[in-house]
Amino acid sequence: MNPFLRNTLAVTVGIIIGSLINMSIILISSSIIPLPEGADNRTIQGLQKTIHLFEAKHFLFPFLAHAAGTFAGAVTTALLAVNHKKKLALAIGAFFLFGGIISVSSHPSPTWFTLIDLVFAYIPMAYLALKLVCKKQLKFEY
Repeated sequence: MNPFLRNTLAVTVGIIIGSLINMSIILISSSIIPLPEGADNRTIQGLQKTIHLFEAKHFLFPFLAHAAGTFAGAVTTALLAVNHKKKLALAIGAFFLFGGIISVSSHPSPTWFTLIDLVFAYIPMAYLALKLVCKKQLKFEY
């Protein structure tokens, strides 16, 4: 297969896998850590009115979803790409970081969560993914 086409497919599949992981974790989060009594997260307006009810534990799964989704997407991309694995894995991190910036711009959240999420959930997870994948692949070459 043409390397450009394969790399494009790798990025596309990485975005899809990362998004599926992200949304799966978000969907199960309220069954593991229930929303605070009276909280409404169905609309932006409802969330804005009830965000003061949320505790730190309620931000654990959103962070986990963002980090795990980015990690899975970057791993997938690095494994499927023919070349430029590092650049493409970091591109996945940048893609999800852009989505995270849009998310924190449109959804209310505490400043501490915004900073932790944007600084630690995206680019570092993509970097960790590419380090693990590239290290694993080098071991198989010997």
